[in-house]
Amino acid sequence: MLSTRTALRRAGTVAALAAAGVLTAAGVAFAHITVHPDSYAKGATDGVLTFRVPNEEDTADTTKVQVFLPTGHPVLGVLVTPQDGWTAKVTTTRLKTPVETDDGTITDVVSQITWSGGRIRSGEYQDFDVAFGQLPDDTDQLGFKTLQTYSDGKVVRWIEETQKGAEEPENPAPVLKLTAGTAGDGSAPMTASPSEPKATAKASSSDSTARGLGIAGLVAGVLGLVAAGVAIARGRSVRSS
Repeated sequence: MLSTRTALRRAGTVAALAAAGVLTAAGVAFAHITVHPDSYAKGATDGVLTFRVPNEEDTADTTKVQVFLPTGHPVLGVLVTPQDGWTAKVTTTRLKTPVETDDGTITDVVSQITWSGGRIRSGEYQDFDVAFGQLPDDTDQLGFKTLQTYSDGKVVRWIEETQKGAEEPENPAPVLKLTAGTAGDGSAPMTASPSEPKATAKASSSDSTARGLGIAGLVAGVLGLVAAGVAIARGRSVRSS
């Protein structure tokens, strides 16, 4: 009985550790600030970008979010959606090279949006919606460097670029991929079909990562139980002999 109990305890420990590892890794995957949808057609017009900001601290609230928009490949016609409890401050920058559009010459663009006054508590997230008039058509992706300030004074800098083929950095900046193809009116992202609900269109790529980690955890737990079964069978064999 002693060996059987020992085997069961070991199997339970393995399963518990595997589950804890899965939850921890999944939490990390969901902790990043992301932009949704994660892709649009190049030159798309009249769309909305949603910046999803989760709180990854247990003892502090997020009190300020600063998103920096690229000016090398500017996003035109930016408008901020009012957010209950939050005040948005928009900063504009004069372009070195004006952009010619059907509506005229654009010389100034939004380069920074700062939300403050609200709170994102532990275990919660907040979506911040930004409407745009037109996305650039001369680049494959846009990075939005972001600063996240907590009530204890901590500032997390989500500014690291994700290199193709390399591991994701610790604090990656939200990235919007720009795909080739006909943008049309640009109101619908290229990654979502018209029949998909809004919540589905906003699903992050981290979902697939979390699912993969969950499967790995289940496999580890099953292997632990199998090991316990083998140990029990061996114990019974020894006693019968």
